[in-house]
Amino acid sequence: MKRKFSDQELVRREKLNTLKEKGVNPWGERFVRTHTTKMILEYGENKTKEQLEETPYEVKLAGRLMFIRNMGKAAFANIRDQEGDVQLFITKNNVGDDVFEIFKLADLGDIIGVEGVLFRTKTNELTVRVLKYTHLVKSLHPLPEKYHGLTDIEERYRRRYVDLMVNEEARNIAFARPAIIKGIRNFMDDLGYVEVDTPVLSSILGGANARPFITHHNTLDKDFYLRIATEIPLKKLLVGGMEKVYEIGRLFRNEGMDTTHNPEFTTMEAYLAYGDIEDMYELAEELIRDLAVNVIGKTKYVWNGEEIDVEPKFRKVHMVDLIKEETGIDFWQHYTFEEAKKLAEQHEIKVEPHFTVGHIINEFFEEYCEAKLIQPTFVYGHPIEITPLAKKSDDPRFTLRFELFICGAEIANAYSELNDPLDQRERFEEQLRARELGDEEANELDEEFLNALEYGMPPSGGIGIGIDRLVMFLTEQNSIREVILFPTMRPLKG
Repeated sequence: MKRKFSDQELVRREKLNTLKEKGVNPWGERFVRTHTTKMILEYGENKTKEQLEETPYEVKLAGRLMFIRNMGKAAFANIRDQEGDVQLFITKNNVGDDVFEIFKLADLGDIIGVEGVLFRTKTNELTVRVLKYTHLVKSLHPLPEKYHGLTDIEERYRRRYVDLMVNEEARNIAFARPAIIKGIRNFMDDLGYVEVDTPVLSSILGGANARPFITHHNTLDKDFYLRIATEIPLKKLLVGGMEKVYEIGRLFRNEGMDTTHNPEFTTMEAYLAYGDIEDMYELAEELIRDLAVNVIGKTKYVWNGEEIDVEPKFRKVHMVDLIKEETGIDFWQHYTFEEAKKLAEQHEIKVEPHFTVGHIINEFFEEYCEAKLIQPTFVYGHPIEITPLAKKSDDPRFTLRFELFICGAEIANAYSELNDPLDQRERFEEQLRARELGDEEANELDEEFLNALEYGMPPSGGIGIGIDRLVMFLTEQNSIREVILFPTMRPLKG
């Protein structure tokens, strides 16, 4: 089918041909810049009009045209690079007739290079007086309308490259995310943790309760999983003698999409030999406070309409106590499965075939408690049935595990790591039984990991932190798609 162009697209293609006729390469060549917009504005910020005239400040910059106002033989324009915008003043007298004719072929969205000197206009705006103009790249699509941009939120995510051109908030988030990740690395490195890389392809499903993506290796004629966690290989490194390790990596879970879930996402997992869950409490709280203060520059945030303060000590509360607070049901009592099932039915909680009392406790927490955890809260004491890789607590029904919640969203998950290979084998076998009863998220039995544990893994603490959700919080965004440059999207209809 022959592509149809809009009137504006046709005009831009005509200008493209005119540039070629004039001997101008529409797609540009290398352009050496001496300045960015930020450098120019910082230099001129405290300079008066007279100071700039007395000592000419020569600049050479490149970027995208975002505004043009023609005035016959002169024009004002705005150029944008990754650091901001600056105004240009272009005249026929300064650049010459031929070059000015080339400039007149420019459209919003074109990429240009200019050389000139900095001055202040009559309205005192810092401006570059252009002495040399270079066309670099022709934009064949019109930019979205100035004041409304990309109004369709789905279109913003699909065409993130356009969103970044016209949406300042999107650009700020795009640069905040790597700054936050760099802050995580600096924090962990300063504590003596070593960053490592582990495989994305795994022959065994483990490290978390989640549905995987499955792919096939042709040479081995074997199915592999895209990893759902980095936990197992990192623990093997503890066995090998690497005592403080972490990995920032992409994980893949074949699950639903909503404002806090994307099928591929990023986590930081860290493991500390000779530590436990208490060390992880400290690490999580100090890391988040460090990022808030030293990367973003504040301790108070507004997220999903709630005011959050990370400066006070984070609350710690047992899952069972939370359930009692919200429902009056006391799961410290040793309910039989039938008793727990009856309570679940009375509270409209669906009981799946593989459920035990522990699963029911977790369902009560998720249904009645999770969304109410607004200020940073460590919830600990998860049932053993849903935590196959953590040590048991003094009450063997529960584990030495916590999840950190902010505004109802899980930000981190940590354990005193199970290092007893005999107990671990029993837990895996329970997971296999749950899988046979229909639990698609249950772990498989990982003989290689059990073999590693039999060599001896030090008592350890481990933590996983969801970077996407953490970035959401620190940039005060309500959707995970705002903090992932290219989120997974549903197919377009039609």
